[in-house]
Amino acid sequence: MRHTKSARRVLPALIATTLLAGSVLIGQTVIAEPAAAGTITCNIEKLRSDAHKERNRAAQLKRLGATTEARRALARADALEQRARQCADADNNNRPPLWK
Repeated sequence: MRHTKSARRVLPALIATTLLAGSVLIGQTVIAEPAAAGTITCNIEKLRSDAHKERNRAAQLKRLGATTEARRALARADALEQRARQCADADNNNRPPLWK
């Protein structure tokens, strides 16, 4: 009997919480979607130039003997190039919304 009493209290609270959380999430996506539709999220050329600068910095650090810092700079350059590729792919593969 003890389990049924706790289930009677827990289940309605769980259902109410789920419904409230779902309505909040749906409300946020509806509000946030039109704002993000027309904005540019990244500058591809700037990302590529920053990656080039990091590679030059890594080469200079390697010549000076700072191998640990050079590896970090190369990792940052790789991350910047990957982000630029992701942005370019998103721009090329992005379909317009159905209502346009």
